Amino acid sequence: MLKTLNYNNQNSLKILELFLNKRKSIQKNQTSAVSKIIKNVKKNGDRAVLNYEKKFSKIKKKTKKLSFSNKEINIFLRRTDKELKKAIDLAYNRIKKFHSKQKFLSYKFKDKYKNELSYKYSPIEKVGVYVPGGTASYPSTVLMNCIPAIVAGVKNIYLTTPALDSKINPAIVYAAKKCGVKKIYKTGGAHSIAAFAYGTKNFEKVDKIVGPGNTFVACAKKEVFGDVGIDMVAGPSEVSVVADKSADPDLVAADLIAQAEHDVNAQSILITDNKNLIKLVNLSLKKQLIKLPKKKIASRSLKYFGLAIFTKSKKKIIEIINTIAPEHLELCTNYNNEIIKGVKNAGSIFIGKFSPEAIGDYIAGPNHVLPTSGSARFSSGLSVNDFLKKHSLIKITKTGIERLSASVINLAKHENLEGHANSVKIRLKKRKLIG
Repeated sequence: MLKTLNYNNQNSLKILELFLNKRKSIQKNQTSAVSKIIKNVKKNGDRAVLNYEKKFSKIKKKTKKLSFSNKEINIFLRRTDKELKKAIDLAYNRIKKFHSKQKFLSYKFKDKYKNELSYKYSPIEKVGVYVPGGTASYPSTVLMNCIPAIVAGVKNIYLTTPALDSKINPAIVYAAKKCGVKKIYKTGGAHSIAAFAYGTKNFEKVDKIVGPGNTFVACAKKEVFGDVGIDMVAGPSEVSVVADKSADPDLVAADLIAQAEHDVNAQSILITDNKNLIKLVNLSLKKQLIKLPKKKIASRSLKYFGLAIFTKSKKKIIEIINTIAPEHLELCTNYNNEIIKGVKNAGSIFIGKFSPEAIGDYIAGPNHVLPTSGSARFSSGLSVNDFLKKHSLIKITKTGIERLSASVINLAKHENLEGHANSVKIRLKKRKLIG
C-alpha cells in the first residue's frame, strides 16, 4: 500500500523533495475568488456574509441571525453528553496547566550608564477563533486555540463555525463556554475570516484570527494578514513515524491511518531501517482499513501521499526528518535519544510506543495547532506567546546620551540621516538645561 523509497544517495533527497512538493502543488490557489469575497464583505457586511453562507452551505432557511442566542446556547449545553463533558473538562485542565508554564515575565535591567532597558508584555485585546464544521467538527480545536489566549490574558474571544441552519455539535458550544467565548457565530468560509478582520454590524472586528480551515479559509487568512494578525497558514495534517525492528507494526499502521483519515491530502510517512517492517505495516494497514468508517478518505490519502522510506543510516534518518519537517513526528526505535539530538525541524515529537499522536491531539497538554507543509523549518506550534505583544521600554540618562551619542551620530551620518544625528546633537547642547 505504501510506496517505498530506498534512501541511499543524493538523488534520493531530490526524489523525496519532489514527493513532498507534489502535495503542496495540489493546494489550489484561490486568491482571485477569495479577494472578491473579502472586498464584498468589506463593502456589504452582514448581507454579504449571509449570502455567501447560504450559497456555499446550500442553506435555504430564511434567517438574519448570524450568532447563537443565549437560549440556543443553553439548549446545546443541556444536550452535551455528560461523559463527553468530563473528557472536555479533563482536556481543558491539562492544556491550561501546560500552557500556564509558558507565561512570559516582563524584565528590566540597567546598563553601566544607568540607562533603563526593559520588555513589557501585554495581551491582544480581541481574538477570533475559526472552528471547521460540516462533515466534521472539533471541540479540541476550540480548546487548543482558546486556552493559550486565556492564559495570555485575552479578555475578548469570539468564535465562528459553520452552523447557519442551527445544526452544531453541542460539544463545540460546551467547549466554547468553558473557555469564556463572548459570542459564537454561525458562519464559516473565507467570508467569516473577512468579517472578523474588518468587522460588520454583527461580527466583532478582532485583532488576531486563529484556527484551521479549508483552502479558502487558509487563503483568506493570508489575504487579510497585515490588517489583522493570524496564527499560521495551515495545510492538511501529516505524520512521520520513525520505527525499527522493535516497533509493533500494528501500532505503526494505526498511527499512519490516524493521520490519513483526516483528509485525502493528509500525509503519512514511515521511516525505517528495517525492510521487513514495511511489509508488515502494509499488511496491517489493509486489515485495519477494512473496518474504518473513513476508509475511502484514508485509503486515498495513503495511496497518493503515503510513503515508506528505507535507509540503514541513522544520519540519513535525521536528514530525512529535517527535510520533511513534519507536523507530527513519532519515534518508535531503540535509539530515540540519538534522533532527538539531531532533529531541528518538527512540530511536535512523540516518543515511545505509548505516545500516539492522538494523545497530543486531545489531552496531553501541548498545543495541537502545529506548522504543516514543511513550515516547521521556520515556525512553531501555537503558544501563549502568540497572544502577547512585547513592548520595549528605553529610558536614557544624561550620562547615557553623553557616552553613546558619538556612535549614534556617526551611524546616522553614514546612513545619510542628518535629522537623526541632529536629534541627538540638540540634546547634547541642551543637556544642562533639560538635565
